[in-house]
Amino acid sequence: MTETSTAPKRRGRLVRYGAALTVLFSLSGCFVSRYLPGGGAADPGPGCEVVASGGRGEPARYEFTPEQAVNAATITAVGTARELPERAVTIALATALQESALRNIRYGDRDSLGLFQQRPSQGWGTPAEIMDPAYAAGQFYDHLVKVQDYKDLPLTVAAQEVQRSAYPDAYAKHEPDAQLLAAALTGRSAATLTCSGRPAQEAPAGPDAVRAALTRDFGTEVLGKAGAEVSAGRGAAARQADVRQGEEARGHVSTAGSRDSAAPKSPSPAAARTVTVPVAEPGARKRGWQFAHWAVANASDLGLERVAYGGRVWTADEGSWQKAAGDGAGGAHGSPATDSRVRIVTSR
Repeated sequence: MTETSTAPKRRGRLVRYGAALTVLFSLSGCFVSRYLPGGGAADPGPGCEVVASGGRGEPARYEFTPEQAVNAATITAVGTARELPERAVTIALATALQESALRNIRYGDRDSLGLFQQRPSQGWGTPAEIMDPAYAAGQFYDHLVKVQDYKDLPLTVAAQEVQRSAYPDAYAKHEPDAQLLAAALTGRSAATLTCSGRPAQEAPAGPDAVRAALTRDFGTEVLGKAGAEVSAGRGAAARQADVRQGEEARGHVSTAGSRDSAAPKSPSPAAARTVTVPVAEPGARKRGWQFAHWAVANASDLGLERVAYGGRVWTADEGSWQKAAGDGAGGAHGSPATDSRVRIVTSR
C-alpha cells in the first residue's frame, strides 16, 4: 500500500524536476547566445580582432568589441601625435586593459573614472574631462614621460609609477595583448586589424564627423589645411558637444548611435562621402596604416563603408582586408601613389 501510493508522488516530483531543468537549460542557453562571445548560432553583432602578421606557428590573436577598438585607437593616436615611441603606447594600452578593459566606464574605486580610472580628487581633471578618452590618454602620457627611463623599465613598473595601484603586478598579464594592439594601431603591422558586422542601426555620421574625430585624436595637422579649418570652424562649444556625445556613443552606457543625432539621410555619391588623409611624409607607410587601422576601429561608431590604403581595401560587408582591384595598386604594399593617402568612405 505504501509503495503504491508513493510511486505516483515520486514520478510527479521527477517530472517537475525535469521540467525545471529544461527551463534552466533553456535560459542558460539564451544567456550564452546573447551575452557570451561565440555563444549560440545567433549573429553576435559587430566585433574586431588583431592577428599577428608573419612568424611561424599559430599567430597571436586578440578579439575585442568596437567600443574597445575605438578607445584603443584613441589612446594610440594621442601617443603617436606626441611622437612618443611604441613602447609608451604599449604601456598605456596595458594599463587601460587592466583598469577598465578598454571601456570608458563611469564608476570605479572611490571617485575613479574612465579608461585609466583617474580620480578627480587626485588632480587628474574634472569628471567630464576624465570621461573624454583623448584627454584621459593625454594625462596618462603626461605622467608617463616623467618616469625616468620608462622605455627600459618592465611594463608593470612603468605603469605602476603612473597609476599607484593597489595591485602593481596586475599590468604584466596584459602586455602580450597590448603589444599586439600597439603594433597594429601604430601602423607598424599592416592590414592586421579588422572589424566585421554592422551595428544594429547604422550610425548616420558623415564625412564631417570623420574629420572631427580625426582632428580630435590626432590634432589639427592630420588633414593639413582642411583639418585646421574644420577645427577652427567648429569652435569650443562644438568640441564640447563631441565630448558629450562621445560619452554616450563610446562609454559604459552604450556604444550604439553616432556623433550626429540627426535622422539618417539618403546615401550621397561616394566622392562626397570620402575623407582623404594625406600621408606623404617620411615613414608614410607606417603612418598610413595607423590612419587606416584607426578608421576600421572607428567604423562601427562612425558608420564607415570602406577604407582603402596601400593596395588593400576594407569594407563593412567583407569585414577584412582584401587586395584592391582597379586602382593600380602594386600588391600588398601598394605603389607610391596609393601610399600617399588613406581613403575613408562613409555610408551616408
